[in-house]
Amino acid sequence: MTEPPAEAPTDAPPSLSGADSPDGQTAAYRVLARKYRPLAFDQLIGQDALVRTLTNAVKGGRLAQAYMLTGVRGVGKTTTARLIARALNCIGPDGTGGVTIAPCGVCSACTAIMADRHVDVMEMDAASRTGVNDIREILDGVRYRPTSARYKVYIIDEVHMLSNQAFNALLKTLEEPPEHVKFIFATTEIRKVPVTVLSRCQRFDLRRVEQPVLAAHFARIAEREGSRVEEGALALIARAADGSVRDGLSLLDQAIAHGDGTVTEEQVRDMLGLADRTVVFDLFEAVMKGDVAQALDIVAAQYALGADPLVVVQDLLELTHWLTRLKAVKGGEDDPTVPEAERTRGREMSGTLSMASLTRAWQMLLKGLGEARMAPDPLQAVEMALIRLAYAADLPPPGDVVARLGRGGAGAGANGGGAGAPSGGGAPAGAPTGGPGSGGGGGLRAVAGSRHGTEAPDAGRSAPEAQTQSAPQAQIQSQPQPSDTALPMPTTFKAVAELARSRREARIAKHLTHDVHLVAFEPGRIEFNPGPEAPRDLAGRLGAALQDWTGRRWVVMVSDRPGAETLHDQLQADVLADPLVQAVLELYPEARIGSVRERAGDATAPVDTGAAAVLPGGDDDDVGAGDAGPDGTFFIMSDDESPAFGGFGDGFGDDDT
Repeated sequence: MTEPPAEAPTDAPPSLSGADSPDGQTAAYRVLARKYRPLAFDQLIGQDALVRTLTNAVKGGRLAQAYMLTGVRGVGKTTTARLIARALNCIGPDGTGGVTIAPCGVCSACTAIMADRHVDVMEMDAASRTGVNDIREILDGVRYRPTSARYKVYIIDEVHMLSNQAFNALLKTLEEPPEHVKFIFATTEIRKVPVTVLSRCQRFDLRRVEQPVLAAHFARIAEREGSRVEEGALALIARAADGSVRDGLSLLDQAIAHGDGTVTEEQVRDMLGLADRTVVFDLFEAVMKGDVAQALDIVAAQYALGADPLVVVQDLLELTHWLTRLKAVKGGEDDPTVPEAERTRGREMSGTLSMASLTRAWQMLLKGLGEARMAPDPLQAVEMALIRLAYAADLPPPGDVVARLGRGGAGAGANGGGAGAPSGGGAPAGAPTGGPGSGGGGGLRAVAGSRHGTEAPDAGRSAPEAQTQSAPQAQIQSQPQPSDTALPMPTTFKAVAELARSRREARIAKHLTHDVHLVAFEPGRIEFNPGPEAPRDLAGRLGAALQDWTGRRWVVMVSDRPGAETLHDQLQADVLADPLVQAVLELYPEARIGSVRERAGDATAPVDTGAAAVLPGGDDDDVGAGDAGPDGTFFIMSDDESPAFGGFGDGFGDDDT
């Protein structure tokens, strides 16, 4: 439908703000949103489906008892409701007309409805009258026929604000109203209206008005007002209106006053606190290149000119979305609403930026916008968000990192060292690795002491070949020289666990004792299969800790091969094999081992089962020979331990089991 220019309602009755001044000489100014309110259905812009449906309904005599008008603010819901009321009650200039889609606007019914003084057309604001008693006032008057009109029309604005009791009171009358009653509801929150009410109404969704339609409408009104408004200024106002005619007319009214009859694009930007579109492109380009200084200078300059920091981020988000669409949708750059200069630059930027970079920029800007809204100083929050994005824009995509690691071409880390650097602390090629199944086997994930995860050698390679290739695959650096304070290299895996306990790394020690199945070990190289309770980063943490403690480079690998029993299980098995323990268990079949401790003074020595003995008898607080503990547990100790009851660990800092 072609939207004709909105006619100024010269014959419309004055509104409350349009009454004559007290001196009787001049009339008060009426804002454009009221002055150019549509007086006929053909003046509604952007609502073709609504107009077509109502036109056919009037022609066919298919008038519903209730209408539900929904849409965002300022798209014409209340105006449409009043137009429907006039169409139902218009009697024509000669007083003989009937229901029509084109009310005359001059009969007594039309003029009274436009002046909001018709006794049979009642408007109620549900935002201020929400209770059931307010609805009862309407229901009490429904039974009476209209005084002078053809229909009694009840217009309830913001109907979603009614209480549940009010909706329930309205249901029966809404379903079967008298023939002379029509209901028209308007709401911006259709989801809050009960479905029982919606099912009794004909629903019309008033759509947002498109920006080109709004801009053309504003141009016609500006011409009627005798003002000259640049095309770019109209486009900015239509964009800021976000599909709302009323919001756009209010902004146009403000812009005309701001420019004193001549409105430029720069004036509208200053009025709205917008950044120059070209500057937004420059800012985004600087951020994505990692040029923090230039980005902050642009933001500071725009802030000094009056731009809102939040609006700057919103503009960046809009630009990011548009560039992403250009990259994802073929032909997206042909949008006629975008100036040619922006389309050209957008094509260039979308061609140089990856989809991963754009989506990451969207996520970080969106998070930055939320932070800026909550921050005491929005400008500082915006600057921090741009700094984060500038540094993140220089990061390679995860796929590239994986590909480099697979090719052995990634950098060796902060300490230098090439891909061909020797393996720190590792055995020479072809040397045995110790431990079960050390030559080849399941896939490995090697972790160097600098916490960089790497890919393992192929499972099908032989042991010497896999070891030869382990250095470039894992990007192991040259072994650092041990410092004066470095601890001796542990020679067994059990010594590694004891070292972690002595360095107060209780969590690492506990996981090494209970959750690690050793596959292979030699000084400088550990290969293990983690249990379900082991953290995913245990290998990296262990490698970094061992390098700190020993001053040597360690390679810690995670394998999918089963490996040996845990240290805790091995210790329990050694104790159960002790003849003395077996003798105690034969005498007391229900007894169980509660705790085991190593021989004092030799933390790295294996369990000396010959030194274990049943606790001697004693007082009630002691556990005597042949007496079980309070839970039926026997405590086995080495010869040089005190017999005090309770608190015995298994030598690795964990709780009793």
